[in-house]
Amino acid sequence: MRHVALILALCCGLVGCSSGSEQAVKTQPTGSVYQMMTHYLEPAADKIWGSAGFVITADGEVDLQPTTDDGWFAVEHAATVVAEGGNLLMLEGYAVDRDDWVEYAQGLSRAALKARTAAEQQDADLLFAAGGEVYSVCKACHNRYINEMAE
Repeated sequence: MRHVALILALCCGLVGCSSGSEQAVKTQPTGSVYQMMTHYLEPAADKIWGSAGFVITADGEVDLQPTTDDGWFAVEHAATVVAEGGNLLMLEGYAVDRDDWVEYAQGLSRAALKARTAAEQQDADLLFAAGGEVYSVCKACHNRYINEMAE
């Protein structure tokens, strides 16, 4: 009988804990938008851009694509950072507004997820195209918000 009472009490306690009145978790950025860009997003985006395409040197053409599984994983990691960075940019404290800013942040995440897929598939052409999309979103956002960021 004590076991039944214990189980009944435990069930009642669990029901009370899941009353549906969940509180939102309060987030707080750890720095400025500039710091987010320069310390978090830019290094990861640079990894994507530095791993796609070719450069021409005095000695000839140099292919930038990774040549090892570890190299591809590093690009996959960087693309994940950029994708999550897009989500972070929508947080209160980073978001400049709820209009174009959110659209650019979501676009950044979508483009970075394409780069991650390319890295997972070790597809250099797809990575080059996705890297171009990441660049286009970054450039468009910077063109729109550079004055707000300088203040």
